[in-house]
Amino acid sequence: MDLHKIDWESQIGRRLRLRDLHVFSMVVQCGSMAKAARRLGVSQPAVSEVIVDLEHALGVRLLDRSAQGIEATIYGDALLKRSIAVFDELKQSVRDIEHLADPTVGELRIGFTESLSTTILPAAISNFSQQYPRVAVHFDDVSAHAAATLGPGLRERKYDCVLQRIVTPLPNGSDDLQAEVLFDDELVIAAGSNTRWARRHNIDLAELVNEPWILPPPGTWYHAFVSKLFKERGLEAPKAGLVTHSLALRMRMLSEGPYITTFASSIMRLNAARYALTALPVEISTPRLSAGILTLKNRTLSPVVDRS
Repeated sequence: MDLHKIDWESQIGRRLRLRDLHVFSMVVQCGSMAKAARRLGVSQPAVSEVIVDLEHALGVRLLDRSAQGIEATIYGDALLKRSIAVFDELKQSVRDIEHLADPTVGELRIGFTESLSTTILPAAISNFSQQYPRVAVHFDDVSAHAAATLGPGLRERKYDCVLQRIVTPLPNGSDDLQAEVLFDDELVIAAGSNTRWARRHNIDLAELVNEPWILPPPGTWYHAFVSKLFKERGLEAPKAGLVTHSLALRMRMLSEGPYITTFASSIMRLNAARYALTALPVEISTPRLSAGILTLKNRTLSPVVDRS
């Protein structure tokens, strides 16, 4: 079949149903027709029939079998990508109707990073909840994923927005995202108040290279951000003695041991006294580490999201 000559109305539009797209996406998600059938509460032959009809209607193979199970072909990936957007728009339309019926209710789904949960998030939640007490707000900690990518879950329509640290302008590969900066931060090097470094009035960055550092995993943008501090001074990047994304663990380890790490200055202002932390007097030059709200471009957001 010549895909450029498909007559949408007569060949596809009347035969492609939302139920079929849902079945197809479930098969890809489960990696098995049998598992998808169990999840959907239907028979495996019924699932197979839907896939066969879809492939016949489109004239291409949508699924391949491999040692790992069933995987989408390049055509299947294209269909799945658009299907996610279709179902998301339908869900948003329902949310719009709910808002029109009662503008004080609705749902808001937000991904956030741990560092912002200890700074702006509590006050923001309190203010929003007081203004819109009947809006259900769902929060998920995406810290582990946010260290590796911007806006985790946005492209899958899992969240309406994601609050995380960003470096502006956004890096290559983020053209489908838009960012609103909430406030600017800067990076500081920190240690426990009881360490020998806390008594120093001036510290050269080179002195800290071989100290026990706490860093995020290599390959994450934050790890590269810290490594750049040293490389710009002609120094080797420090080797991590402890690798973790956890903000709480880093603060506890600094208060109880000889570790060194980096924090945003806003984190230090709110937690230095509580965890006996000290910002070390090290001269470093870093770009602004902003806190921002990321959303997906060209995505219809519900009215309750716009109000927030």
